[in-house]
Amino acid sequence: GIGDHVLLKAWLARTDTPGLDGKDNALGFEAGYSSEEWSASLSYAEVGEDFNPEVGFLSRSEYRSGYVALLRRIRPKDLWGLLEVRPHASYRGYWKFDGFQESGFLHIDNHWEYESGTELHTGVILTREGVTEEFEIIDGVFVPPDTYDHAETQINYFMDRSRPFNIGLRTVIGGRFGGDRVSITPTIRYRVGDKFRSELSFAYNDFDLPVPGGEFTANLSRLRLSYSFSPKMQLQTLIQYNSTTETWGTNIRFSWLRKASSGLYLVYNEVDERSVGAPPTGRQLIVKYSHIFDL
Repeated sequence: GIGDHVLLKAWLARTDTPGLDGKDNALGFEAGYSSEEWSASLSYAEVGEDFNPEVGFLSRSEYRSGYVALLRRIRPKDLWGLLEVRPHASYRGYWKFDGFQESGFLHIDNHWEYESGTELHTGVILTREGVTEEFEIIDGVFVPPDTYDHAETQINYFMDRSRPFNIGLRTVIGGRFGGDRVSITPTIRYRVGDKFRSELSFAYNDFDLPVPGGEFTANLSRLRLSYSFSPKMQLQTLIQYNSTTETWGTNIRFSWLRKASSGLYLVYNEVDERSVGAPPTGRQLIVKYSHIFDL
């Protein structure tokens, strides 16, 4: 940290894998500024082609990435019941080491937060997806190699999330892989006191791609339940259904915390194909206990 507003971060990692002798390191740095009126961020990262974190998780491999963002906070004295307006813009890009751009994401948005707790997000997104190899987006539908540039518009609505009952709606309309996509995700949240919380959402995605079979929908239903026996003891459940693969997924987690995030965790995961007589594609039971010693 530098003063009250600037924060600098950096990281460096390396793996050692038999048979992989190329660039096996990864690194990144980030600079951030935050005040009552302004926020800004600048970051860079790269991951070598032979960086292989087999005990971790890596969403992409062999890339350079950059990110820049700027946000302004404005609090009107008396304007339509507004508490705060947050115009902002950001750009994130991913490139291969030969200069080929895999992804680009230019986000121009404004958040309208009202004194009632309601929020409205209105924005435009310019995207780029560089596809180097044909891939199957769903069964029997293939996206050919190309560089796809598109524009999207989004409108997000949230009620006051501190209310026991509140709803939200996320809508994205625009292009995707040479065609069109409409994404609508309504969410309903309900809680009882400080012990029980629930959340039900349905993600509807309608695609119209210029390839054989390119007109399809992909939907995901999700139910979250959480019950707190005490501030340190909690039971959580997540149930998902994917209509494209007709797959059910269940996650149940019991946590009994001691200090910070240490304590006892019991976790059960199951992914079940929806077909008569078919066994689950995966069952997993995890028992984890950690303890922090004060030295």
